[in-house]
Amino acid sequence: MANFNLKINGQSHQVDVDEDTPLLWVLRDHLGLVGTKYSCGIAQCGACTVHLNGEATFSCTLPVSSVGTDEVTTIEGLSKDGTHPVQKAWDEVDVAQCGYCQAGQLMTAAAFLKKNPKPSIEEIENAMNRNLCRCGTYHKIREAVALAAKTK
Repeated sequence: MANFNLKINGQSHQVDVDEDTPLLWVLRDHLGLVGTKYSCGIAQCGACTVHLNGEATFSCTLPVSSVGTDEVTTIEGLSKDGTHPVQKAWDEVDVAQCGYCQAGQLMTAAAFLKKNPKPSIEEIENAMNRNLCRCGTYHKIREAVALAAKTK
């Protein structure tokens, strides 16, 4: 076990865990931030996406020891009241079906739009293709990201 000081959603947290513990499990099991989902566990589906210094990052395979002083943002930290432009667009387009992948999709979309505020449809598709949706809501996801880009 080792002690780690983490900055998550703007707050400092201290955890005592094995250094190879994936960040996902630190968030969910030690800090109670259960918005970030576990799905594949091998960085293939994106359900566990968080921001690490603003970059979309899969947390299921990221050892907590590699976070260091980087700032982590989870879906709980994207906005306090669900008013982030991507969250509002998701609601307006009514993207979610089962909802399992949505936190990861939202985090990927938010990081992407921060880097590319006026994307083409092709750029949206390329940015979102690392996040899988078992309900197949890709057309609605694409529509919501495009809407968020227009309303930012």
